[in-house]
Amino acid sequence: MTISKGWRAGHRTTNIAVNNCIDDSYVIISFMDANSRQSSEERPLQRRVLGMDVGKRRIGLAVSDPLGITAQGLETLHRQNKRLDFEALGKVIEKFDVAEIVVGYPLLMSGMEGRGAENMRGFVEELQERFQLPVHLWDERLTSTQANRLLRETDMSIKRRGQVVDQMAAVLILQNWMDARTV
Repeated sequence: MTISKGWRAGHRTTNIAVNNCIDDSYVIISFMDANSRQSSEERPLQRRVLGMDVGKRRIGLAVSDPLGITAQGLETLHRQNKRLDFEALGKVIEKFDVAEIVVGYPLLMSGMEGRGAENMRGFVEELQERFQLPVHLWDERLTSTQANRLLRETDMSIKRRGQVVDQMAAVLILQNWMDARTV
């Protein structure tokens, strides 16, 4: 994958190209301006962040890119029982080399904690105990509404939108959390 971006630095235009190596263990960032030859610098990739929109029947999942800039949706986990749910989450955590987890925190519209928020705290404690990773709660108010609104703007059928709304909500939760960290 290559991302190239140009911008003006003083009176020069600088271009950056980002290339992942084959095994995704590092990234090569190339800097080049019009008046100089190309130089490269290797930087280790960060481990990824897993975003979760946890519901009673489904868990929407998203994962950050290796640079921690964008969130991509993963297949939604259809809940069965606690043991199988945690087993499936463990596979995702291992597959994507997850370093930390962000879980949507279902606060009431007033900002107060309700029963859903209390239940989520218990779920988060189990996640931390089971996987020994930092878990962050992130305010998820209106993310499902926002996800539905975004999906309605596509050509997707109503049935398909229903299948991906949890995934989209997880993407929004994770992306909002990552954006807040970089500010």
